[in-house]
Amino acid sequence: SVLADSAQSLSTRKMSGTRRKALLKVIILGDSGVGKTSLMNQYVNRRFSNQYKATIGADFLTKDVMIDDRLVTMQIWDTAGQERFQSLGVAFYRGADCCVLAFDVTNAVSFKSLDSWRDEFLIQASPRDPEHFPFVLLGNKIDMEANRAVSAKRAQSWCTAKGGMPYYEVSAKEAVNVEAAFQAIARDALARESADTSDFPELENNINLNENNRNSSSGGCNC
Repeated sequence: SVLADSAQSLSTRKMSGTRRKALLKVIILGDSGVGKTSLMNQYVNRRFSNQYKATIGADFLTKDVMIDDRLVTMQIWDTAGQERFQSLGVAFYRGADCCVLAFDVTNAVSFKSLDSWRDEFLIQASPRDPEHFPFVLLGNKIDMEANRAVSAKRAQSWCTAKGGMPYYEVSAKEAVNVEAAFQAIARDALARESADTSDFPELENNINLNENNRNSSSGGCNC
């Protein structure tokens, strides 16, 4: 009905008004030494260090970015690649809006590990719709082209086999494509978040229902 459509439109406008700022949790997974920390630091702090220090457990940085008309806070989690750190478990993975898989284009072993990293994420995070959960693949260290061990075509084929996962070749050292890749990551995760919200329009109606019943004479809990 027209009335129902108008109510839904109002509900949508109310939600968009209160959800101008979004928090996106992004997790970077990959073998030790592929440059996960460097990628995160290059994107957030625009700096690169040649000093390698293994991440212990997990760390995260945040960055505010504008995606269309929305202010998005990206919370980027960097993990220790040399260990699985199972103690972090579900709490670490759960709630992620996007998973970034990273490998070193000069290291074929790091590329072969991608399947296990992807599988582990899906097991630990248990996303509601695993087939459509947004993954992005980053092939780092393209500044070392002379030592390349994994071709762009091979990486792209792997992504195609995984349902068309986006692939970006980047260099944390030279700041090549890093900004563009993370912008795309934010946009993709935000699109998924919006889709998830529209999957549950009744949530807004439930809020209105509670508001309408606030003055009800019946006592006790409505749950």
